Amino acid sequence: MNATSLIKKISIAALLVCAQNIHALKFTLLSDIHVTPGNANELQLKNAIAEINGNDSEFVILSGDLSNEGSDEQLYNVKSILDGLTKPIYVIPGNHENNWSQSATKTFSDIWNDDRFVFEEDSLIFIGINCGPYMKMGDGHIKQEDLIWLDKELSRRCTPGKRVVSVNHYPIKDDLDNWQDYIKILQQYPVIVHICGHYHTYDKYKGGDIDAVICRALDMTKINGGYGYTNFDITQDSIYLYDKAIGKQQTLKFAFKANPKHPAYKEIATEKFAAPEGAKIEKLFQDSASIFTRVAIDGKRIYFGNSTGEVKAIDKATGKQIWKFRTKASLFSRPALTSKYIIVPTSDKRIIWADKTTGRIIRENDSKGPYVADGVVKGDRLYQGGYKKFECWNTHTGNIVWRNNDLDNYCQAAPVVAGNDVIFGAWDTYLRCLDRKTGKLKWKWNNGKSANMLGPGNCVPVVTDDRVFIVAPDRYMTVLDRKTGKEIWRSNFDGKYKVRESLGVSSDKKYVYAKTMDGQLIAVNTESDTPAVDFVVDAQFGYEHTPCIIVEKNGVILMGSRKGVLAAIDSKTFQLLWRYQLGNSALNGFEIGEDNNVYASLIDGSIWRITLKK
Repeated sequence: MNATSLIKKISIAALLVCAQNIHALKFTLLSDIHVTPGNANELQLKNAIAEINGNDSEFVILSGDLSNEGSDEQLYNVKSILDGLTKPIYVIPGNHENNWSQSATKTFSDIWNDDRFVFEEDSLIFIGINCGPYMKMGDGHIKQEDLIWLDKELSRRCTPGKRVVSVNHYPIKDDLDNWQDYIKILQQYPVIVHICGHYHTYDKYKGGDIDAVICRALDMTKINGGYGYTNFDITQDSIYLYDKAIGKQQTLKFAFKANPKHPAYKEIATEKFAAPEGAKIEKLFQDSASIFTRVAIDGKRIYFGNSTGEVKAIDKATGKQIWKFRTKASLFSRPALTSKYIIVPTSDKRIIWADKTTGRIIRENDSKGPYVADGVVKGDRLYQGGYKKFECWNTHTGNIVWRNNDLDNYCQAAPVVAGNDVIFGAWDTYLRCLDRKTGKLKWKWNNGKSANMLGPGNCVPVVTDDRVFIVAPDRYMTVLDRKTGKEIWRSNFDGKYKVRESLGVSSDKKYVYAKTMDGQLIAVNTESDTPAVDFVVDAQFGYEHTPCIIVEKNGVILMGSRKGVLAAIDSKTFQLLWRYQLGNSALNGFEIGEDNNVYASLIDGSIWRITLKK
């Protein structure tokens, strides 16, 4: 045994001796339980609860991933099992509740009253917040309103002698796009530990200056950890973390001093980007909440929804807010516009029609499920995907024209309305083509896989006169005959170009553009009968997965990253022109305005205008 190992063992032993003589606050952590009705984890959760009811923990924290798909059935099932606890429990969601939620994350908050918590025990403040990603593939993200709430709560509660335990589903490092904003707040206060799950293992690391621990999942059988949970003992000056396999004695995993004092956080500098030549980039607006929607634009205003459920209009020239109204849950659908109305599909199961000038609500149509998809207005019709349905609405009267109920999950991306076709994907593995006039199914296609999350649920197709192009999380590009839905070709390019959900088309429709998971742009000829890539451009994004559409304007291709980087590529030479950092979170998408400028929103709550010179 070397000297370092001996010292470490002596230190742990000394801490354990101290723990026997000092009162410790004891609590239990469950994480990543992944329960669905009837699976093995369901029984093991019941076994864990029976043990926890008999231990000396004062309360239980559940740090996310309660389910596999965040469906109402799965969440209510977990709640019924957790109701068997005889101790208080505090719950936050994980990515499996946020990313594929049947209710667009609303059911979780309805069941547990919120997606964050704060409470005090002895001298300790426990504070947990949600971290996404929200209803689409992306990095974790702390909502802007949650960062404000976190700072406010800790400022109010951290009186002398108080210490803080921070809880999230993700680690406080680059798993979160705005992790530095998170740490900057936490290091202002006496945070002694940050606790999370997500990785189904144990680890200890530093988040800035804060001691942080990753804790086990319920099921650790693949690494011989059996089924179990984590117990904590926190004394006045130390923290002890124990692995507890069901039916076995707990074992010490970590023991360390509780450090409540931290220096001011010094932000790690990101790459510096020069102002691009041939473009003007302006930040028009910064919201106090996060923005998950693309923006809608007319001649005077920009419209969007935010994570607190507010619908807002800002002046296009000045960026000043003109009006707002509030819905009952986070918004994920881009508002649709007519000459008179802004039409807002909401995740609280309504379509709201409001006056564009004043924001005054004119009418509301109730629905059986949430809306998270972008709608498209063509003529006097709104074509709108919903939960297990696709609808056509009369934009003048607000009446339903037709509804197709053939879907088995929700729509997320915008449809393409071309000629007499409405083409769209859903999270039930299928791409569909409906008759624009009647809503009757013309054809539907899937990739042969039964897993919903490998389908084209969040891809805006590229449609030419005779073909339909899609990319999906199965990492294939597929080309279909527009009339019949039959495959022309389908390829993963021998694994060389890992496409996912980001697609676009050239102005002349000669090329379909796709972003790879390595941050490249590939260009494929739309008339090719074989899966040949004509051009490849490295946008230098690195690992990439945000489902941001690709647009072309004034001979420039624009592509956005999960880290808020905007890349511009020459559409004639296929050379990278410039890159520019808009923010630290993913781009939601691009919109080209009537003024020929390009507008974009970021999840961090910012709205930008990009002017490309001809």
